Amino acid sequence: MTQPSGHAPVLLAEMLAHLAPRAGGIYLDGTFGGGGYAEAILDAARCTVWAIDRDPDAIARGAALAARYPGRLHLLHGRFGSLLSLLAESGVTTLDGVVLDLGVSSFQLDEAARGFSFRADGPLDMRMERDGPTAADLVNTLPEAELADTLFELGGERLSRRIARAIVAARQAAPITGTVQLAAIVRRVVPADKSGIDPATRSFQALRIRVNDELGEIERALAQAAQMLATAGRLVVVSFHSLEDRVAKRFMLAAAGRAPAPSRHDPTGLNRPPEPRFRLLTPRAVRPGQAEIARNPRARSARLRAVACMQQAPTSGGEAAP
Repeated sequence: MTQPSGHAPVLLAEMLAHLAPRAGGIYLDGTFGGGGYAEAILDAARCTVWAIDRDPDAIARGAALAARYPGRLHLLHGRFGSLLSLLAESGVTTLDGVVLDLGVSSFQLDEAARGFSFRADGPLDMRMERDGPTAADLVNTLPEAELADTLFELGGERLSRRIARAIVAARQAAPITGTVQLAAIVRRVVPADKSGIDPATRSFQALRIRVNDELGEIERALAQAAQMLATAGRLVVVSFHSLEDRVAKRFMLAAAGRAPAPSRHDPTGLNRPPEPRFRLLTPRAVRPGQAEIARNPRARSARLRAVACMQQAPTSGGEAAP
């Protein structure tokens, strides 16, 4: 399997082992990106793959791959949090497997004009689908307190209030429009630490997540994927930071009947919980080995979790709970 320059699918073998593609199956790659997962699934079995991406550039790149698998790879432009409606419009009502590779793609990070990274100067954009408010809109208009809360809650930035104060002071002098400009503002007030991580990394992560409503999209996608899975179908999620992984972990534990019991003071605890529709395939998150991290340093933070469906969701009466 050959991949475009700059794109290295993470935990690829582990993803295939947990998804277990089979001949005749119908699978969804909800985050097409560079097409690495979709191509691997198509090579693993004589199956059909539907692929979603909110980035129009990813859909355009995928045309060549779709041509190599005529009738087997179908590309859909949109958000994976709308997978139910996107697939319904194409006549797809059940899936044998779903894989979600969360976060920003290598292509988006490597293209300075998209504004996701401060390694090269570019416009402070960060929009995955080139629509809606940009990161520049946020840093130039959000009230200081709201900006600080965003950096803390979505980036885990302990010095969020100090950074927000510095951003507000800087924007009063001139609008903040570039990635390097914003990174320099953050670095002036956040000292480097022993981890070697750039002081601006957490702030950029927080803004990107908010611009694209990434956590909300993940929650919607997981619920809808669970509803579409056929019996024995599998859901595989690869995440790259703790917020994403926490959403996937909590969802899968609840779907498998492993959610924490309610307080003894909560009367709902007297009700018998419904039989779980899923079983955990990964009691603990699967992580990349040292060899993969050496080949692809971006893999170091990856975590894979998976569940298998034991009973298909009811088809009537709205969206089923996991």
